[in-house]
Amino acid sequence: MSSCATPAAVKIGVIGGTGLDDPEILEGRTEKYVDTPFGKPSDALVLGKIKNVDCVLLARHGRQHTIMPLKVNYQANIWALKEEGCTHVIVTTACGSLKEEIQPGDIIIIDQFMDKTTRRLQTFYDGNHSCARGVCHIPMAEPFCPKTREVLIETAKKLELRCHSKGTVITIEGPRFSSRAESIKFQTWGEDVINMTTVPEVVLAKEVGICYASIAMATDYDCWKEHEEAVSVDRVLKTLKENANKAKSLLLTAIPQIGSMEWSATLLNMKKTAQCSVLLPRQ
Repeated sequence: MSSCATPAAVKIGVIGGTGLDDPEILEGRTEKYVDTPFGKPSDALVLGKIKNVDCVLLARHGRQHTIMPLKVNYQANIWALKEEGCTHVIVTTACGSLKEEIQPGDIIIIDQFMDKTTRRLQTFYDGNHSCARGVCHIPMAEPFCPKTREVLIETAKKLELRCHSKGTVITIEGPRFSSRAESIKFQTWGEDVINMTTVPEVVLAKEVGICYASIAMATDYDCWKEHEEAVSVDRVLKTLKENANKAKSLLLTAIPQIGSMEWSATLLNMKKTAQCSVLLPRQ
């Protein structure tokens, strides 16, 4: 009998943010409506392939964009992708830039986050579900999967996209945009970009041992920059429409690369970290 381990099968979940959830990127699409112990996800799971790599697409805000950031059922979304067998989740997110050098239209492969949300469920281990017993103290020193991030960064370089290889995102509650005082304060803290959805999504993915990475697309300079038009819905959507092809090209090129790589050790480490972070009830 051969001593070589069987390579881990890869299935990639794609969570599409505002204007970045086009199902046309998948071949052989089918829809699947599911329920979870945490309720229903934002919309149907769209199953298909990207160059023979199994993928599952989910519109974070629903395909009609009817769910505001606070009301997204992040628990159900991540749990549904886990139950569907996803080993990776790559997400797209619109964000505002808090740095002069991060221009509208730029891509940022974020590596850290700051949390300024106040009303979101950030764990599966909430004491209400038998599928997640105990208390989970998940380590978050490295929130995003470094190996997946590296593939995205190298792919962006090959595609000659204007891309920043790291950045800290501050996630605010929303759905309102920041006041100018808030925007300037976040900038002085050293944050790079601002959005409304990274937390708790990244935390929940870590709890279930999924490799999570985010493609952030800068749409504006929030409202800190003098002599620059402040962020607005119209401006965000206009920039996203102009730049959606960048995210699409990045996904279509990076996903086959991820699918061709060996992930057994990475996935085992993620699983062990998740399991060892749970303190079970005393008997």
